[in-house]
Amino acid sequence: MNLPLFKPQDSDESFDASPDKSFTMPARYYHDGDIYEREKEAVFYRNWWFAGHVSQVRNPGDYLTARIHDQEVFVICGRDGSLNGFYNVCQHRGHGLLKGTGRTKTIVCPYHAWAYGTDGQLVKARNTGEMACFNKDDFALKPVRVEVFCSLVFVNLDPDAVPLEEQAGNLESEIRHYCPRIDELVFAQRDTYHVRANWKVLVDNFLECYHCHPAHKDFVDLVDMESYHSRAHGLYSSHCSDRARSNDNSAFRFETGEVDFGYAAWFLWPNLTLWVYPGEANISTLQMIPDGAGHTIEYQDWFIASPEPSAQMTEAMQYQKEVLQPEDVALCESVQVGLQSKGYNQGRFVVDPGFSELSEHCVHHFQKMVVEALDVGSCLLE
Repeated sequence: MNLPLFKPQDSDESFDASPDKSFTMPARYYHDGDIYEREKEAVFYRNWWFAGHVSQVRNPGDYLTARIHDQEVFVICGRDGSLNGFYNVCQHRGHGLLKGTGRTKTIVCPYHAWAYGTDGQLVKARNTGEMACFNKDDFALKPVRVEVFCSLVFVNLDPDAVPLEEQAGNLESEIRHYCPRIDELVFAQRDTYHVRANWKVLVDNFLECYHCHPAHKDFVDLVDMESYHSRAHGLYSSHCSDRARSNDNSAFRFETGEVDFGYAAWFLWPNLTLWVYPGEANISTLQMIPDGAGHTIEYQDWFIASPEPSAQMTEAMQYQKEVLQPEDVALCESVQVGLQSKGYNQGRFVVDPGFSELSEHCVHHFQKMVVEALDVGSCLLE
């Protein structure tokens, strides 16, 4: 028996555990400031957050930084080659330590020059040698969890978090099937998008191709939609086309690479999508970073076989930046406006028994995770 998760405000309908019976989350979950604040702790401070690729922190002293809402962290390669994660804050007076990416032998605070080793230990604090009861060991940087998953670097603010590898099921094997050389890739470029929409609108949009035919003409010409399938698997969902499609009228044509396929992408809870195109070995990450209840910053990072992309890979990157992303941004910004209309509260998930490319079951899968993380359920699922 499937029981409703909760009764939405100002509505007689329910968000149900079964996607084919369920209404969508109420509109307020996309613009209410209180819900946005609750998501910080319930969703983002206790789940794995993508930070980069191992190629960016391969040598001792290499570091990268990440910001999870108002919490800044960094990952640095230690002298022994291990990756260490810390809150990006000096233990003297709270100044930030590192910015962006780079390499350093010693982490030096730009405010008062307190210096830390790559293991987070305080190694120098100016003018403290004669101070009574001052112990450097008391001022080590505060650690955060770090995990390398499929050569991707993740951090987690929850010290008791279940390892991502244990949660992600078959995701790594799926990614490695489509991108066998993922361990060899290097960073190529970052594209940044500022979107006037809640982060969940962007995730919802990624998780279904019901909109692809009317809204992404080039994409459906490019990808073999008959073999396109979406599958939900616990913490993630996969969105793949197993057959390449060649069409001279497309924006460009995919080339056969190490694996013959048309398109592969995944969503990883809570806010990361991963994309693999055929041809030269590659993977790109598109991360939806909340920046207020009605605004999101998207970072799309590209990791490819060499610093200089092939002609086909360059075309793929340009297509993503100049065609597909602008189309999706426009769609999501329009939806955000509609979600704040007094004329809308909830819709219905369009779900078909075959879970075809037209089915929205993976959107329901994501929204169910949001509902459960916020603990707004009025009853248990059976």
